[in-house]
Amino acid sequence: MLMNEETKLNKKHYRIFALSWAGWVFDFYDLVLFTFLVSQLQTDLHFSAEMLSICLGISLFATGLGGIIFGALGDKYGRKRVLQWTIIVYSIGTLLCAFSWNFYSLVLFRLITGLGVGGEWATGQTYINETFPDNLRAKFGAFMQSGAPVGVILASLVGGILTPVIGWRLTFLVSIIPALTVIFIRRYLDESDVWLQNKDQYVNRNILQEFKELITKEHRKIFLISLILCIFGMSAYWYTYSWLPTYLEKERGLALLSTTFGVVLIQLGDFTGYTTFGFVAEKLGRRPAFTIYSFIMALGISMITLCWNQIEKIPDLIYVFMFLTGFGTGFFGGFGALFSELFPTKIRNTAVGTVFNLARGAQFVTPVIITIVATYFDLSYGIAIAALFAFLVGVWIWVFPETKGTAINDLD
Repeated sequence: MLMNEETKLNKKHYRIFALSWAGWVFDFYDLVLFTFLVSQLQTDLHFSAEMLSICLGISLFATGLGGIIFGALGDKYGRKRVLQWTIIVYSIGTLLCAFSWNFYSLVLFRLITGLGVGGEWATGQTYINETFPDNLRAKFGAFMQSGAPVGVILASLVGGILTPVIGWRLTFLVSIIPALTVIFIRRYLDESDVWLQNKDQYVNRNILQEFKELITKEHRKIFLISLILCIFGMSAYWYTYSWLPTYLEKERGLALLSTTFGVVLIQLGDFTGYTTFGFVAEKLGRRPAFTIYSFIMALGISMITLCWNQIEKIPDLIYVFMFLTGFGTGFFGGFGALFSELFPTKIRNTAVGTVFNLARGAQFVTPVIITIVATYFDLSYGIAIAALFAFLVGVWIWVFPETKGTAINDLD
């Protein structure tokens, strides 16, 4: 009996989930930490806002490239092994950032970090979705996504409280310790038995064949509409979060501690959204759940940007809509299950990695666009663009078939 055919979860399931979740926590922590070190980097290395935007953009582009590369490697060499490789890569990138001496060295090291970060999500999601029972797939795929806000909260606490004391170089150095611990623990994982059952069919195939299969007649349509959905979702996320701490501090006059509190509050909303999304998706279906959560995100973003002057008269409302912005982001918790249910085992990791990370890589222009908009208007207008993309997620999801209850083995 395969793990995803078990009627009751066992230690193997919980071990796979716990370690995949932990990997995603530190994956996201390493990616987002940079945004909390902007002020110190500007002061110490004399970087302009435009240079830092380019650096963040290249890091996001690298996540796309890393997701594509490691996605294909995961189909060829297994979920467990490639998951370890991705964590090693982004840990090395974070370590090297501590020794940056100029703009070009920092760009190179953030590129390495991005490569590892991009590969981790798809492999972890595929791993969980292949090993958990059909009726629990959406829940635990969304639970894994909850590692993202935990990583951001950790980054905001370290960046807002620890970094002013120890400096940005030591911050990068100490940040690799948790990730290295996860690498050590992962040796106790079991490989996905769905992958083991199917690997002989394609383990000797050329990696390029995995990508070619995505654009065959059989998979082309679902690949393209999945990519569009993910681009809308990624744009909603990164237009919101790439300059959010700077927006709250510089343009809305919140003190550093208040800014950190605001970011933490949004991430608590994220966590709540991710952990509840799976229940809603299993009860109502994937499509209604995506629409409900993305529309909530669009509302929250609009209120803390375009309508700030109206809601600041009631300070508590600001924090309510910050929380709702994060809560709506919970629709990200549905990507893993949805995409895993749409593609067969032989290209599942390739498809999930390519779709998710091509969309994330496309966000390399986001920080630059926001900077340009802020030059002529202000950051609130740049960040408000996210509300439109969140709305589009809720509309576009209805071009998909409903995949609730899909048995993964039926696709193979």
